[in-house]
Amino acid sequence: MNETMVCAVGNVATQPIYRDLAAGPSVRFRLAVTARYFDREKSVWTAGHTSFFTVWANRQLATNVAASLSVGDPIVVQGRLKVRTEVREGQPNWSSADIDAVAIGHDLARGTSAFRRANRQETTASPPRSEPNWETQGGDSAVDSSADSAPSDQQLAESLAVT
Repeated sequence: MNETMVCAVGNVATQPIYRDLAAGPSVRFRLAVTARYFDREKSVWTAGHTSFFTVWANRQLATNVAASLSVGDPIVVQGRLKVRTEVREGQPNWSSADIDAVAIGHDLARGTSAFRRANRQETTASPPRSEPNWETQGGDSAVDSSADSAPSDQQLAESLAVT
């Protein structure tokens, strides 16, 4: 299925609303995107039309959005564009432009941000693995895959004495 992927740069317009659903966490908020252009007659930048999008984020992205975004933050959103139209009694047709977000981040062209990796709960415990032996033996450029552990100090001293 072909989907329309978009990248929108704007500001968080409403406080993100977090919900814990049966399918997992979900967050929605409104994004305001205002076009700006340079008015040559006045020699100033001018704000143009503002478009509003409802942004939806799910699962781990939803949890991170709820902990990271607030109203007014400059952000970049990438996701699938979905336009919905409804007919309501006694009202003109109603349309909504939604973005099902794949990635959301602060707009670093307009400020700084400090990244903190989210703690993920592992569903299955993986067995501990030993570190690979990155030392080369006897000046070889290939890694010695037969060794299970790092060479001892005595082995390193012997290899240095030989060369």
